[in-house]
Amino acid sequence: MLEQSVLDKLDGVGLTVFRPEADAEPSPLPMYLSRIPAGFPSPADDHVERSLDLHQHLLAHPDASFFLRVSGDSMRDYGIHDGDLLIVDRAVEAKEGMIVVAALDGDLTVKRLGRHRGRPALLPGNPDYAPIPIGEDQELVVWGVVLHVIHSLTP
Repeated sequence: MLEQSVLDKLDGVGLTVFRPEADAEPSPLPMYLSRIPAGFPSPADDHVERSLDLHQHLLAHPDASFFLRVSGDSMRDYGIHDGDLLIVDRAVEAKEGMIVVAALDGDLTVKRLGRHRGRPALLPGNPDYAPIPIGEDQELVVWGVVLHVIHSLTP
């Protein structure tokens, strides 16, 4: 569980935290195993081949997971847009190239963990924003790795 001070910091930078319900009942939905083309339409299968529970599919570590609502456009080129819902897992070890929720000297952000000019940095997904270098004298705390992004396709 995230501490109240962490929740307050996230809220202060426009990130709203939601927790998965610990006792949520499985709610499997129909899942068709055939793939659907994104080009020319083809006839769809007329039967469900199995079911899919999104809770089980998206939360590898439910007790270590939380949801954040994004504010801003610094990650748009990574497919993360203003208002999107992020699924963050604290149990996954952060590695270079992963998108993380991190605090650098107490300032929270969502960025890609990587390198800029050969040095560790938090990288935005929008050229309007500069990479954030991580200096040796700075404190970086990764709060979790972003595993999934949910965004609506309706306005």
